[in-house]
Amino acid sequence: MDTLSYKTISANKSTVDKQWLLVDAEGETLGRLASKVAKLLRGKHKPNFTPHVDCGDNVIIINSEKITMTGNKWEDKTYLRYTGYPGGQRSTTAQELKDKHPERIIEKSIKGMLPKNKLGAELFRNLKVYVGAEHGQEAQKPKAINLNDYK
Repeated sequence: MDTLSYKTISANKSTVDKQWLLVDAEGETLGRLASKVAKLLRGKHKPNFTPHVDCGDNVIIINSEKITMTGNKWEDKTYLRYTGYPGGQRSTTAQELKDKHPERIIEKSIKGMLPKNKLGAELFRNLKVYVGAEHGQEAQKPKAINLNDYK
């Protein structure tokens, strides 16, 4: 019996197989979409997942303005930021953010589900979010996927 076949395979930058995936956000619920995309970015759907390596895929999200939220979250959910000055805390509702920059709602929710370190920043760069059905990555020939096929 060959015992070498039972060794754990650890992925590195040269052995990782990255793909370009296209996700349509139309009619998707924000948190469910974000958690599935975060798994794709992290690479947890692959058999050779390695926690300290960027082994996930590049993900393109289109129609970011057509996401949904359950309940009254469009009015109740607030995003806080701080200007750096005393009394400089600013807040915006999800509806205000959607009106100005609809892609940032998806970006913020996915970024919160990635690791808070250098690897997380590197993984976040593999995400492209676009308003509308047009995107600038036709040259990469992305494969359109249905998120319902993933857990």
